[in-house]
Amino acid sequence: MKVGIQLPEAERVVRWPEYVAMARRAEELGFASLWVGDHLLYRNPGEPPKGPWEAWTLLSALAAATNRIQLGPLVACTSFHNPAVLAKMATTVDEISGGRLILGLGAGWNAAEYEAFGLAYDHRVDRFAESFTIIRTLLRDGVADVAGLYVQARDCVIHPSGPREHGPPLLIGSSGLRMLRLTVPYVAAWNAWYRDFGNRPEGIQPLRERVDAACRDAGRDPASLERTVALFVATNRAAGRAGGDLEDRAVAPLDGSPERLAASLRAFEREGISHVQLVLDPIDLQAIESIAPVLELLDRDEGG
Repeated sequence: MKVGIQLPEAERVVRWPEYVAMARRAEELGFASLWVGDHLLYRNPGEPPKGPWEAWTLLSALAAATNRIQLGPLVACTSFHNPAVLAKMATTVDEISGGRLILGLGAGWNAAEYEAFGLAYDHRVDRFAESFTIIRTLLRDGVADVAGLYVQARDCVIHPSGPREHGPPLLIGSSGLRMLRLTVPYVAAWNAWYRDFGNRPEGIQPLRERVDAACRDAGRDPASLERTVALFVATNRAAGRAGGDLEDRAVAPLDGSPERLAASLRAFEREGISHVQLVLDPIDLQAIESIAPVLELLDRDEGG
């Protein structure tokens, strides 16, 4: 199992020196991946507005500051950018990283940021379908000629090409039936956020069955699609994750000793999950270091 870390989003204001320190330490400790949320603004009743740094600028800097660890958006909102420009951005980050980008994609959901930044919120899945066609075609073939109802890329070319012939692997961050039908024929991996399955391994089966059915409907072997999930984990310094989405706050975290956490991850692995992104409470350098013994236990199990 690959174990990654989600870096802070809207939990608190984090400056670049802390981001780069966390990223480099996670790489040193042997974590497999780094992830950043792609959001612009959260507005919750009774709370001041808050938001993260812009995801693609941050990913580019992290790519230049690290050497081995994979990285990506969890997940990139296709409606925040013209899709051809987003494909160009992804190719550039993949080049800077030396082929370490995993391109997570989704349709977006947070109406407040769309309104504040002047982005269209209507027909989000229809817009995603057109954008996804442009993005995957440009990354795979380097050229695209698409005239959609919402977005266009006419005689578009990605040049120079990135370090991988068919671009970075695509990951879909949705369990919606229509989104799965649109993406399963083309993506390398699927991802679910911890709230979608209650942050517990027993919640995986219904989602797995839905993804398997979508694969079969598309004529694809379900085993060929990597399954990944984000997990909420409380460290011994946890004070409650104050993320941007209020519904996330009602979900109970995984917690306990390194042995207990390693056993929890193994339970997810038995449900077919091969890559997890840990959303820590708190997300800081000390918390990342406190999880390192879990990696050692997982490595020891594999070695045995």
